[in-house]
Amino acid sequence: MANSPYQTIAVAYIDSIDSESAKRIAKKWNFDYIGDAASVHKHPQLTFLLQFNQQTLELIKLDEPKLGGIKVDFVDGASAHRRKFGGGRGQDIAKAIGLKHGFTPHILDATAGLGRDAFVLASLGCQITLMERMPVVAALLDDGLERAKLNSDVSEIAQRMQLVHASAIENMTLAQQPDVIYLDPMYPHREKSAAVKKEMRVFQSLVGEDLDADALLAPALALAKYRVVVKRPSYAPPLNDKTPSTVIKMKKNRFDVYVKQAIPKRN
Repeated sequence: MANSPYQTIAVAYIDSIDSESAKRIAKKWNFDYIGDAASVHKHPQLTFLLQFNQQTLELIKLDEPKLGGIKVDFVDGASAHRRKFGGGRGQDIAKAIGLKHGFTPHILDATAGLGRDAFVLASLGCQITLMERMPVVAALLDDGLERAKLNSDVSEIAQRMQLVHASAIENMTLAQQPDVIYLDPMYPHREKSAAVKKEMRVFQSLVGEDLDADALLAPALALAKYRVVVKRPSYAPPLNDKTPSTVIKMKKNRFDVYVKQAIPKRN
């Protein structure tokens, strides 16, 4: 096995037309390459497979094949619906970020994940720096962004999103000062495992919970120009037990908003 960040993950292809893409991904993200996905049975040490399926990178949890593949898709599905019908600047995340009076901030999404919230904010005109420390997730996100940039419907939005593969705790202060920092760390779910979204189940089994999430708040507050916004499950305590300036409540989640200074009004 190569010196990989995750020894239980490898890259493969389903159709040989994607073989070169699979090799490129394996090299870029320092994963092992096993060739045809049909040969995975020859590698019993593997728990996960990053595979190319019709020119799309997806993550498979090998012991739960019924979950299907996890991929980043900014063109179709839920992202398309949210982009078209999500409510624009009237939706809760836009209110939390402060998209009013014509304010369109530069946002650092320091826990980017699969980039869904970042894509919503980019679709509203914001410039987004996405920081993701997990190589597997960063690889999926990078693949989704590259495909989005080739699609005429969303290419302009994707161009406003820049991915940085790094841990926000150690590297946040190296970034250009953003107007707003957005945090959405993983948190233990109360629901039984079958009820939790498949992405969360797979990622928690891959890397566990964000046990160091509390350490994100202090550097975020030191760096952000106007505010820090933290997405939390409704039952979770505030990050680092720090009371926010204001809270926007939703059905299952909430946005804790930490205001540093007032957002300027645009005439």
